[in-house]
Amino acid sequence: MSDSTGDLKGIDEKPNSAYFDEAVALLERSLSVFERCGPEERAALRQDLEHLRSMESKLTAGRVEIAVFGEISTGKSALINALIGRPVAEVNVRGGWTKDARSLAWENGYHIPGLGNSQVILIDTPGLNEVEGEKRASIAREVARRADLILFVTDSDLNETEYSALVALASVNKPIIVVLNKIDLYTDEERIRLLEILRQERLRLIRISGDIVCTAVDPRTVEHVIVDAQGREKSEWRKPPIHVEDLKVRILEVLERDGLDLVALNAALFAADTNDRVAQLRVQLRNNRANGAIWSFAAVKALVVSLNPIPVADILGGLAIDGTMVVTLAHLYGLSLNRSHAHRLIRSIAHAAGWVMVGEYITHLLSLTMKGLTLGIITPLSAIPQGAAAGYGSYIVGQAAKYYFEHGASWGPEGAKQVVRRILEQTDKESVIEHLKDEIRRKLDRNQHSSRN
Repeated sequence: MSDSTGDLKGIDEKPNSAYFDEAVALLERSLSVFERCGPEERAALRQDLEHLRSMESKLTAGRVEIAVFGEISTGKSALINALIGRPVAEVNVRGGWTKDARSLAWENGYHIPGLGNSQVILIDTPGLNEVEGEKRASIAREVARRADLILFVTDSDLNETEYSALVALASVNKPIIVVLNKIDLYTDEERIRLLEILRQERLRLIRISGDIVCTAVDPRTVEHVIVDAQGREKSEWRKPPIHVEDLKVRILEVLERDGLDLVALNAALFAADTNDRVAQLRVQLRNNRANGAIWSFAAVKALVVSLNPIPVADILGGLAIDGTMVVTLAHLYGLSLNRSHAHRLIRSIAHAAGWVMVGEYITHLLSLTMKGLTLGIITPLSAIPQGAAAGYGSYIVGQAAKYYFEHGASWGPEGAKQVVRRILEQTDKESVIEHLKDEIRRKLDRNQHSSRN
């Protein structure tokens, strides 16, 4: 392949990658998922939506993004200037100069075969060891997710920071070219030994193919001694020519062979990753809403049972609350459930819980007896434990129903008994009871009709 980039042209034709149409369709499906999200989900996923739209635009426009990573002063910005052929990226010896990732067009006349209007973009990222590194590391991760090809610039053997960064970049499954810059600082023997260490030891452990290209994008000046015709010596300091053509050729070889597939596969991976993030967030938000509803209904039931002075009526009220809770949870998971089905589900949960739920009803019966003997007069002695026991039973019913709805209105291969027993084992009963007792006490303290006042 020629070192000159100007004579490489793609042909204006419909993309012929087997993955391209599939990637476009996947991005469109991913965007349609956002349309079905609720307001809370949309707010939480706003940035993901922006990134997804940007990726769709990138794919349809045929933009190839090459991200350049490296530590401060390894020559990242100088490398970009050398590739583009003019000073577009700022170069400064002071650390921390590159504050944000910047996109710079590589206007070399080259187009990806199959994408006649494609454009190659070089992205200068913040230095790996710059101050406020966590913020910039986040930028680097996002750039790596979008990038089609990664250039990793180093000027020596990898230090700990560089090695860790390469491990992280390798995990995004993008092709990586390691650029050994400032090669003019090494003798031929030193260069051969350094390349051997990088290929055979460092990159082999990271499982990078060992694709290393040497450059000298800002070579140091060299003293030349000149002897004139009279035998007089004179020294001159000359700057050697930039050595970057090997890297240009390697990049173009990769794009010529795999460019269209890289763009399409990268877009598909990005969309799939975003879909996973959306699904995870929706599960989390739904789970939070479900847990909030369970605690709310459990507290209401605890209060209703404890404050109701009429024997039997408190149990009936509690059952009505449980039924409403189960119907509410079904709706949170996009399922339709009437009260009759809700009460059947409650009975199956109670049956699966066995003696644990029996304990709640024994507490109910004891409290009923006390209410009957005291003509319905409520005292904290009976109200608080009775209400807490009722609320705990409602909490268990809610958690079991949540599992049932999470799994598409099914108990799965385990069956109701095993599921409910596992929930009971994983629930800190004392903590739930104390939480509900505190709720009852606060309510009794505010209730002017309570005998506590």
